[in-house]
Amino acid sequence: MNFFWQQLNKPIIGLAPMDGVTDPAFRYIVDKYGKPSILMTEFTNVEGINRGAHQLLRTFIHHETTTPTIAQVFGADPDSFYKVAFIVTEMGFDGIDINMGCPDKNITKHGGGAGLILQPKLAQAIVRSVKQGIKDWSEGRNIEEVGLPDIIVQWVKQYIINKKKEILRLDSRLHGKDENKKNNQRSLLPVSIKTRIGFENVITEEWMKHLLEVEPANISLHGRTFRQLYTGEANWDEIHKASKLIHSSGLGTTILGNGDVLSIEDAKIKSQTYGTDGVLIGRASFGNPWVFQGQTVDTVTRFKIAIEHCHVFEQLSPTLHFLSLRKHLGWYCKGFNDATTFRYDLMQVKNAKEAEEILSRFLG
Repeated sequence: MNFFWQQLNKPIIGLAPMDGVTDPAFRYIVDKYGKPSILMTEFTNVEGINRGAHQLLRTFIHHETTTPTIAQVFGADPDSFYKVAFIVTEMGFDGIDINMGCPDKNITKHGGGAGLILQPKLAQAIVRSVKQGIKDWSEGRNIEEVGLPDIIVQWVKQYIINKKKEILRLDSRLHGKDENKKNNQRSLLPVSIKTRIGFENVITEEWMKHLLEVEPANISLHGRTFRQLYTGEANWDEIHKASKLIHSSGLGTTILGNGDVLSIEDAKIKSQTYGTDGVLIGRASFGNPWVFQGQTVDTVTRFKIAIEHCHVFEQLSPTLHFLSLRKHLGWYCKGFNDATTFRYDLMQVKNAKEAEEILSRFLG
């Protein structure tokens, strides 16, 4: 069930999932101007969804595109993962990714994220549960039948109606829209995993063997342990070990490396040097969707796209507070005289109109 993973051109250069960053608007901008191999959502809590927290589903809003788009989820309850698999399939994603690497202590203490590295049997049970949910959905089981709260079911159904009416469509012709794409056909989706090389200590090969027993379509591996968080340097030698093990398994599982990738050139070198099928780019994409194309743009272009980003945010996430977009504006605002003043002003804006007024001062 690898589907698109095996069909992507190598090296695969994808947008890494990042909490508070890879929201619907950012993914749209990266897709339009960076054209990465894949897109991943922010991670979303399956237990929260199963309790009826429909606000969490806003991160699953996605634009029409031919770029494979993957919903990332986290948690520690296999039954909740099973149910959320129905949401992901109903909403037309190309795959589902299970987060087994987030180092947030509030998540790991409940067994989710990187906490699953300490519980390989639970990690395997979660993958199997997601696969079973996808299989049951493909064979005709309906989202109303799995025990999800009514408010969640109704949100998903309304979202599908809105998509069909193209209420959320943002000039999708720029993304090569195919009117017959998916059409919500009941087909199997690939299940992938994003994780780390260990928890307290490096246990790359032992951990990879546990994961390969449940045959994920792809493993994205961050070259740090939970203990390291995001400090120090990513250990690409350990990623290399994982790559050799995964490729020798004969399962067809692909592997993407992650950690300290600075540019598209760096991504290609790391992929070739360490034997991965590709790389995920994370922080290097902040305010820089062009990183996936190896392009450098001038400040005028950057500000024009920043303005577009603001309007896309209000269209795709109208119920979200504009505060979450300010950091993106700060990332766009660099590399010119008086950038500090512009950044300060942008940190006060409350909507796209205010942001456009400030950025237009530079554009003239």
